[in-house]
Amino acid sequence: MRNTLQKARAFENKYLPRVEGTDILPRFHMTAGVGWINDPNGFSLYKGEYHLFFQYYPYDVKWGPMHWGHVKTKDFVHWDRLPCALAPDMPYDKDGCFSGGAIELPDGRHLLMYTGVRNVRRSNGLAVGYQTQCIAIGDGVDYQKYEGNPVLDEKDLPEGGSPIDFRDPKIWFEDGKYWAVAGNRPADGSGSILLFESEDAIHWKYSSNVANCHNQFGKMWECPDLFELDGKTVLMTSPQDMNSMGLEFHPGNSTLCIIGTFDKKIRHLLRDNIQAIDYGTDFYATQSLLTPDGRRIMTAWMQSWESSGSKVKKLPFFGQMILPRELHVKDGRLIQNPVREIEDFRAYKISYQNVMISQETNLQGVSGRFLDMTVRVRPGNRNNMYRYFKINVAVDGERATLIRHKPENSTLRVDRSRSGFPHDIVNTRDFPVTAGDELKLRIIMDRYSLEIFVNDGEQAASFVIYTPITADSISFSCDGTAVIDVEKYELIV
Repeated sequence: MRNTLQKARAFENKYLPRVEGTDILPRFHMTAGVGWINDPNGFSLYKGEYHLFFQYYPYDVKWGPMHWGHVKTKDFVHWDRLPCALAPDMPYDKDGCFSGGAIELPDGRHLLMYTGVRNVRRSNGLAVGYQTQCIAIGDGVDYQKYEGNPVLDEKDLPEGGSPIDFRDPKIWFEDGKYWAVAGNRPADGSGSILLFESEDAIHWKYSSNVANCHNQFGKMWECPDLFELDGKTVLMTSPQDMNSMGLEFHPGNSTLCIIGTFDKKIRHLLRDNIQAIDYGTDFYATQSLLTPDGRRIMTAWMQSWESSGSKVKKLPFFGQMILPRELHVKDGRLIQNPVREIEDFRAYKISYQNVMISQETNLQGVSGRFLDMTVRVRPGNRNNMYRYFKINVAVDGERATLIRHKPENSTLRVDRSRSGFPHDIVNTRDFPVTAGDELKLRIIMDRYSLEIFVNDGEQAASFVIYTPITADSISFSCDGTAVIDVEKYELIV
């Protein structure tokens, strides 16, 4: 089975040169170039560079037996491809190397901690995937699976824990020990986040139950990440089977952020606030790391399971990651903004101030598809708020993506119904924004994506779009009158 990894690397060597340097790849959003990707894995600092692994099936643009693809970066914008790092080639992971984390060890080696999956056929004929936690150690390119794998299995779970839904360990070092959180499904059938501890990152034991779903926020909680930020403890996870909760949480596979205080005596998170992480249609499975300068940087899969069957057939790859974001906690809420490194690639500034908008308006020089644009909107008449304000991006007459602010109910709507998708999927998303006299929108666009940051990161929303790159017009309109300032840069990456 060891040939499985070599086969994947040989496939990459054959097909990746055909897409590198072409105009089909995103400019600054990480993607595999060939095959399918989903969850980010092992987002970590190793020997002065940031390494990112990802769930990966190199041979087709659909989900298959999961490998770990591998890239690295120094600036979160340019991504250098490295050979496939893990393949399902051992009895304990023969049906998939699922998600996990990574850490640099004191001796200079790089440790990956991941979920190994093996399918077992039950007496009723159905196959179920038993999930255990495994490790592999390497030098940043080649990794050797630990001969004692798995390091956590069914016997390490608390009473009622499920070995079928036990996955996605995220590892870190704190207070002289290694810690890892993993998702699990307890006896009530919902989700929980379990904490494990180790003296050496190899031998592990159960520590505590950090948080429970109690069937309130979806079911199984996947891809957990637990960290301290601005004096609070933050838990990010991705629930399956969420029910709709107003405009905060949308049904299906979603994301959840719990902000609170970690009680170190009982090793449990005490909740202050619960919110969605991203309000767009395409965002799942977060991972974060801490930079040497103290920033908490997050990435995520910019896609949804619900729309994963809707693809552009000509592309040899499927799936991409968000532009990494800097995180903060302010007034009890998560704040997200693009990594500051993206500003180093701004060029050709176009600026407008105090432009009155009533009917549909185009501004000279405000167009493009690889851009970083900030729009400030305020009512043209302080005594008469506009009914709505609209921005259309990626416009060519036939196609457009709509961004609409409606102050009456303090919502932002994004509608990508005319953005090139070949199937009828969920294309419209409404979400709440802070009411006030001024709205600030920062819009980042790449070849296949639109990311919106509201009011300096109070909300973020991610969308995949497949509009032809020639659709690059941008227009503004208003029911009533609005005054806007626009600052637009082309991103040269």
